[in-house]
Amino acid sequence: MEYILLIVGFVLLIKGADFFVDGSAALAGYLKVPSVIIGLTIVAIGTSLPEAAVSISAGLAGSNEIAVSNIVGSNIFNTLVVVGASALIRPFAADSQIVKRDLPVNFLVTVILYIMVIGGMLSRIEGLILLAGIITYITVMVRSALKNRVEEEIEPISLSKAALFIALGLAAVVFGGDVVVDSATAIAKSLGLSETLIGLTIVAIGTSLPELVTSVVASRKGESGLALGNAIGSNIFNILFILGMSSTLMPIPVVSENISDALVLIGICVLIYAFARFGEKIGRIKGLIMIAIYIAYTAYIIMR
Repeated sequence: MEYILLIVGFVLLIKGADFFVDGSAALAGYLKVPSVIIGLTIVAIGTSLPEAAVSISAGLAGSNEIAVSNIVGSNIFNTLVVVGASALIRPFAADSQIVKRDLPVNFLVTVILYIMVIGGMLSRIEGLILLAGIITYITVMVRSALKNRVEEEIEPISLSKAALFIALGLAAVVFGGDVVVDSATAIAKSLGLSETLIGLTIVAIGTSLPELVTSVVASRKGESGLALGNAIGSNIFNILFILGMSSTLMPIPVVSENISDALVLIGICVLIYAFARFGEKIGRIKGLIMIAIYIAYTAYIIMR
């Protein structure tokens, strides 16, 4: 039964992402804003809902020790695998606004997170600081969208249909990701894998499946702004909103592995900036390098 549910979950993910990308691209056309803005906001927030559900629910239950691990692991996966897989499917040039604004913000918030976790605890005050950061970031995004109106070709669907595509697509992506995580976890347990290993691999990867599938589908459709914007926007949202909300609800204890993983994430932020900043495109070679690094990192966390 678990194997059937696993297949159903992947079908929901793929078809949901297809609708979600089409609706988001059409919405960008109607609003006359670059698709990258939609990717950095609506798509990024929508595909981060699984991480939000896991971390915030844990915070409400008073057992949010996994929150930092979940977010850092998801951000590493987003940057290396989501962007890497998108580049493998279709090499793309990074949007200049992402390079100048969002990648530096991504690096900055990751450094702030590292400084916070060194103290051994994410406090409520630090949570409020992170929440103030996401409010500021979204405000900047909205102002940028209003100032940079563009004439984009509108998809041949109505605005109400575009909204319906986004809503149904997002619901399918989130639900499908949940089904995949639950079924894969059941299969892993039946094979005798430990809870810790399952948490470090299946849960972290599973909650990032919406970003992966959505970005891959967007890349195939030529919407590179949605693909890269989704990954980077999700990373920023994960740290500022999800960890901010989780630690505001309940201070989060930090383990030593969180500190080393946050340092690894800083290095990965530098890598993706260098890949986007230098060279005409993020091509297949860079995509392969990113995926290879993720495989090496996964091997490291399994052995440690």
